[in-house]
Amino acid sequence: MVAIFQLPLKPSARCGQRSHQTPLRRPVLFSMCASGRNTHNDKARNVLRLLTCVCLVVATLAVSQASAESVEEFYKHKGLTLIVGNGPGGGFDVFSRLLARHFSEYVPGHPAIVVQNMPGAGSLLAANYLYTVAPKDGTTFGLISRNMLMLGLMGQNSSVRFDPRKFTWLGSSSNFSNDAYVLIARKNAPIQSIDDMRRGSLPLLVMGGTANGASSADVPRLLRDTLGINFRLVLGYRDSAAIFLAMETGEVSGRMVELSSIRSTRPAWLKPDSDFHFLLQYGRVTRHPDFPDVPTARELAETDLARALIEFTETPMLTMAWPFVAPPGVPEERTQALRQAFAAAHRNPEYLAEAAAAGVDVNPVNADDIVRSIDQLSRAPPDVFDDVRRLLSASKGGG
Repeated sequence: MVAIFQLPLKPSARCGQRSHQTPLRRPVLFSMCASGRNTHNDKARNVLRLLTCVCLVVATLAVSQASAESVEEFYKHKGLTLIVGNGPGGGFDVFSRLLARHFSEYVPGHPAIVVQNMPGAGSLLAANYLYTVAPKDGTTFGLISRNMLMLGLMGQNSSVRFDPRKFTWLGSSSNFSNDAYVLIARKNAPIQSIDDMRRGSLPLLVMGGTANGASSADVPRLLRDTLGINFRLVLGYRDSAAIFLAMETGEVSGRMVELSSIRSTRPAWLKPDSDFHFLLQYGRVTRHPDFPDVPTARELAETDLARALIEFTETPMLTMAWPFVAPPGVPEERTQALRQAFAAAHRNPEYLAEAAAAGVDVNPVNADDIVRSIDQLSRAPPDVFDDVRRLLSASKGGG
């Protein structure tokens, strides 16, 4: 760092004719009178050098102060924003607001948290925002759909603006071990079983979904092509709550959704005398113990290829059912603070009690396990990716 001194300009034979004046004090860079005469150009150059040095000193001090700022000092005067990739009234909203009530307690500095719903394209809008627009300083994170991982790795959707391998992963609230992605339908629909859906003579089951790339759209289409089931898929619903309402009014007769979402938002649907029943379980290695009579997608697969594709696409659910991410490039010390706070919040007795009361399953997955799972999926044989791409692309032609 260059030192700046205040030196008195005394009368001197080498530095101008000021013997009759009161000595002046000017900031100089070591010596402004290195040459015999101080011309106008010399003065201009000296001023420029001085300003440059001042800027360097200020910048150096700013960098030093920023690097010395602790995580606690950073968050003490900052707020946190939690982006929810779906609208209010569904499982995403439940898990996000549940975490928000306890997360700050474990973040150094205890920043306030604001929850912001950002529905759109099955959380694709939120994923793109977190990756490309949100601040990368550790003040913003969010909950996105687990199939965003597969969507990003597939590389076939031109709307995807993220690489899932570069997100700052915080963890997942559950690994789906006690959950399931179920095909639920109205009991008064003409379709009463998977066998009915495989027959071409019966009316098609009308199912609701949000958008291409969302689980509510892509999973049914994968099952149509791997299991041979028939249905009509109606997309364009804003969020999960809108599809639930459409089922209640009879606008659609079925949908695919997390069992935990039904438990937390429509628990009456699980009663024996309700108007709804389950036809299939996806994201399950074995049948859920609460629904032993409902077959899994793996059981229903009739070929080795179909079973392999189902198992491959189930991987995100089995490893990161409710994944929380921050933008890429978050400073390492803040990344570790957020990950530690995420893990600690999921051990909080009050958090666990509230989760149980809401009917949602908590079985957290840490960030390291998620990163390993992503790496494993990204190294799958090219023909597996090609088959999944082909199925999804072929399916988008007809609902």
